[in-house]
Amino acid sequence: MAKLGSESDFEIDIFVMMIDPSLYIDESNEKGRGVFANTPIPSNTIIEISPVIVMSADERKLIDQTLLHDYIFEWGPDSKQCCMALGYVSVYNHSYSSNCEYEMDFANAVIRVKTVRNIEADEELFINYNGDWNDSKKIWFDVK
Repeated sequence: MAKLGSESDFEIDIFVMMIDPSLYIDESNEKGRGVFANTPIPSNTIIEISPVIVMSADERKLIDQTLLHDYIFEWGPDSKQCCMALGYVSVYNHSYSSNCEYEMDFANAVIRVKTVRNIEADEELFINYNGDWNDSKKIWFDVK
């Protein structure tokens, strides 16, 4: 995140947001919407950097009572906060053997998504909601 100074006492935060131009959102088999790539993407490629809106533990309690609960991420070193990611991050579907992983950058309030293997054209991109791309621990809903 870059800082722009001015003659006044405040700074303006500039978030660098990036979504690979080959990504698109489409219907996913029995999962609603998902993120897809329209061209091949090599392994270990950062495909998205998205700023997040960080919310407090008290705000999280309120969000947990809404549909947005399914689209937020635990946030912070102690996971007591939550965040809503901008960009496509909240649209990636879950897989226990995902083809992408995400990294939370608490200092800059962004989430990065990168591929963990080569991606084919028109392949759906998945993240593992447990955090690690190959974590097989059961998540809070039945996986289709």
